Amino acid sequence: MRVLIINGPNLNMLGIRQPEVYGYDTYSDLVRYCHNQAELLDIDLVCFQSNHEGEIIDKIQDAYKKFDGIIINAGAYTHYSIAIMDALKSVNIPSIEVHLSDIYQRESYRHVSYIKEACIKSIVGLGFEGYKLALETLKNL
Repeated sequence: MRVLIINGPNLNMLGIRQPEVYGYDTYSDLVRYCHNQAELLDIDLVCFQSNHEGEIIDKIQDAYKKFDGIIINAGAYTHYSIAIMDALKSVNIPSIEVHLSDIYQRESYRHVSYIKEACIKSIVGLGFEGYKLALETLKNL
C-alpha cells in the first residue's frame, strides 16, 4: 500500500509557530513519526509539504493511479480552497483530513472545512496521533 501525506502552509514551522497550540515538536519530528508508524503498518509512505496551493494541487493530481490513499493537513487552505477540494475529488483516491489542533475549538473562521467534503474521514485535535489513526484507517479499508 502506498500513502501520500500532504502538509500545507506553515506546517514546516512546527515547533516554532504557536507552540501553545501546536507543541514543540518540529516538522522533521512529524515526518519521522509518520514514517515509523507507516513502517509498522507495512505502508510505503511519501511525505510532502508546501506553502503553495498550486504545488499541493499538482501533488494531488500527480498521485492519480500512484497512491492508494492520501492524508492531508491543508493548513489554512482547509478553510477556503475549493481548488484543493476539487483536486481531491478529481483523483478519486480515499483521502483523510487531519489537523493537529481541534479546528472546531478555535476561531470561528477555522470551523469551515472545504476539503472535508472530499474526504472519507476527518481527524482533528489529536496531534501527531491523528496521522497514525489516518494511516490505520487507510490500511483497514
